[in-house]
Amino acid sequence: MKRKIIKINEDKCNGCGLCADACHEGAIELVDGKARLVSDKYCDGLGDCLPACPTGAIDIIKREAEAYDEEAVKAKKDGVQQKLPCGCPGTLSQRIEKPGKGHNMCKPKETKHQPDPCTSSELVNWPVQLKLVNPGAEYLENSNLLVAADCTAFAYAGFHRDFIKGHVTLVGCPKLDDNDYYTEKLAEILARNNIKSITVVIMEVPCCGGMKKAVRDAMLKSQTIVPYNEVIIGINGEIKI
Repeated sequence: MKRKIIKINEDKCNGCGLCADACHEGAIELVDGKARLVSDKYCDGLGDCLPACPTGAIDIIKREAEAYDEEAVKAKKDGVQQKLPCGCPGTLSQRIEKPGKGHNMCKPKETKHQPDPCTSSELVNWPVQLKLVNPGAEYLENSNLLVAADCTAFAYAGFHRDFIKGHVTLVGCPKLDDNDYYTEKLAEILARNNIKSITVVIMEVPCCGGMKKAVRDAMLKSQTIVPYNEVIIGINGEIKI
């Protein structure tokens, strides 16, 4: 079959291994100091490795290739010990557990360096950058998604309380990133998981419109329509819609 798949230019590859760390499917490995696609069936063609490559050695092309095999990917992952990329958990999928209802969050802080328990984080997943999120991460199943433009959390003071709480959070910048990539990634998330709803939070500036377009296009592409809510934040920090 002819499909999208990565192509690695070994002349440009410097052997840093960042692409292998960014590939959630384990399709890339370092061989003799160069990044190699170890098997077509491990590559989903979404290109999470592209932004990780500092030399631009990776492209997405369309060619005859073996179909992506999710079961083979799972078997490969089960066969090797999961490692942290570059010694840092930046792309390792994690669910962040929160205290139960009986936990008193508003106890006085013992030191000034402790987080304020009365304004604690509501984040339940890691990573949050849409580029880094694995579409197969277990925390996505049966979740309410928050898809937010980066700047919204800085502009709106109650962002954790009013938006992140009760949601799996995905953030990105529709001006600086590739919106077609966002569409592909979100479409896969919708296709692979039972998503209950999507809330899109963007700034009032025109470039933020790309985020809501990516979400809407992803629903159409995946043929998965879920309850949708849209909020626009003003640059002064107020809710416009």
